[in-house]
Amino acid sequence: MDNIDRKIIHLLQGNARTPLKYLASKVFLSSPAVSARIERLEKAGILTGYHASINHEALGYHITAFIHMALDPKQKPTFYPFVEACPNVLECNCVTGAHSMLMKVCFPNTMDLDSFIGQLQRFGSTETQIVFSTPVPTRGVLIDTDTIDSSEAM
Repeated sequence: MDNIDRKIIHLLQGNARTPLKYLASKVFLSSPAVSARIERLEKAGILTGYHASINHEALGYHITAFIHMALDPKQKPTFYPFVEACPNVLECNCVTGAHSMLMKVCFPNTMDLDSFIGQLQRFGSTETQIVFSTPVPTRGVLIDTDTIDSSEAM
């Protein structure tokens, strides 16, 4: 991966719908060359998808929470399919520490959140934190986009 690839990734993280022609103008390549690079980044597993960023509250999901859960490793074969099938689970991570799972969830209200927590507790104990505000929303990873020199643009 060179600086041109990094610049393309940086631009796509900002807006996944950035036109090829615009990307090409920013990295000094043709649109087909940029398209080929994007395809290569997808095949390498670096670009894994393209997503719309949405406002959960505008859709009626007023409660965002983080749920920490102590999961017995023997429960993983049943827990993973369960949590994968729950559309309110935005993210589920296996983590270190006292709790082995950390989930980010979104619900319309606290009653629905409480009901979900009740379902989770058949897998292990939980601890929940409700989000009041998000001063830094989800964003892409920092990509070093140093100036592309003319030898890399060829």
